[in-house]
Amino acid sequence: MTAKPYTDKQGQYLAFIYYYTKINRRAPAEADMERYFRVTPQSVHQMVLTRESKRLIERTPGMARSIRLLIQREDLPDLD
Repeated sequence: MTAKPYTDKQGQYLAFIYYYTKINRRAPAEADMERYFRVTPQSVHQMVLTRESKRLIERTPGMARSIRLLIQREDLPDLD
């Protein structure tokens, strides 16, 4: 079995991005993740930067709501 490239908590963020985008037809803003996970703006921003550096997501610089997953749905956990 191959190790996941993310922790359980990070997987929840990735799942949130997937489901939010599917339901709302646009990517979540960092503020949406702050509200859902009840964490600070710094925590969400650091998670985004870390997942981006690991090539699990990508963003378009200067464009709001541009987070896009680079991994397949089957590689994501279910959202708790």
